[in-house]
Amino acid sequence: CSVRGVTSLLLGPPLCFPNLNSSCRRLLRPTSQAALLYTLLAFISLLTVVLNLLVVVSISHFRQLHTSTNTLLLSLAASDLLVGLLVMPIEGLYYIETCWLLGRLMCALSPYLSYCLISVSLGSMVLISVDRYIAICDPLLYSSKITVNRVKLSVCVCWVCSLLYNGCILMEHLRWPKRFSSCHGECVVFISYTSGTIDLFLSFVGPCALMFVLYMRVFVVAVSQVRIIRSQVAVRAAPAAKKSEMKAARTLGIVIAVFLMCFCPYYYPSLAGVDTSTSLPYYALFSWIMLTNSCVNPVIYALFYPWFRRAIRLIVTLRILQPHSREVNIL
Repeated sequence: CSVRGVTSLLLGPPLCFPNLNSSCRRLLRPTSQAALLYTLLAFISLLTVVLNLLVVVSISHFRQLHTSTNTLLLSLAASDLLVGLLVMPIEGLYYIETCWLLGRLMCALSPYLSYCLISVSLGSMVLISVDRYIAICDPLLYSSKITVNRVKLSVCVCWVCSLLYNGCILMEHLRWPKRFSSCHGECVVFISYTSGTIDLFLSFVGPCALMFVLYMRVFVVAVSQVRIIRSQVAVRAAPAAKKSEMKAARTLGIVIAVFLMCFCPYYYPSLAGVDTSTSLPYYALFSWIMLTNSCVNPVIYALFYPWFRRAIRLIVTLRILQPHSREVNIL
């Protein structure tokens, strides 16, 4: 086998595993192109990890930020951080090398991890929408309905359900990861049209429809409040109290809008009525559009949340290491 592999390497196209006759062909990139791609991959992964780590540290450290809404942002940032730390490097290695070099076990676990983190992000978005809906549309009962402990329980349920649900969707792949691989050096995740359609409605259409309805309701209430303010019927203190809630709703609305724009292409195969497979020619592009959303979210926070910018300054200057830094007024 080794003689044939060496002969194949010398006379034929390069192989992922030269010593195996059943090895996949490998696309050799020019050194400069490979170096550029690896540099870009390292930059995006590191940026995603650092930005989301800043969000996690900010919300975890400063006591003023221990609110229900920020607990949901913490869950979203944690899933985005894991995407940058684990999913991006693995996906990047596969698409740059054009060969799966991590073995059978990682071929089974890597897609499962990626799918779980996607589900957690989507679940966090839904919870954020519900949180903002109650805060704007039912503010008098918000503090009694939405408590930090209830939100923490909801976040735990979201993570557990994501693990179980994606275990069911990818059950066949987890049992037999090489089932649809035509050669060594390939890791193909195949989801039938039926499973893909069910997943489309449960993991995308349903949650997105719910978020759309909730934010439309928030928009209607916001418009009515603006009219009341302009007609000077409300007390002067009321607009000030509502201003922060409306700003938070607008910011999180932008986060969800960007989220949907990044995730819609990923579900194109299911929307087009075809089987979903990682071997599709456009899958890599759509997958990376989706993954970059994990890097975009903290940038949106930095643009619209003054407390996040203040927290970054305190973290970068290491002032969070000072005594009683948890009690700093950051809002």
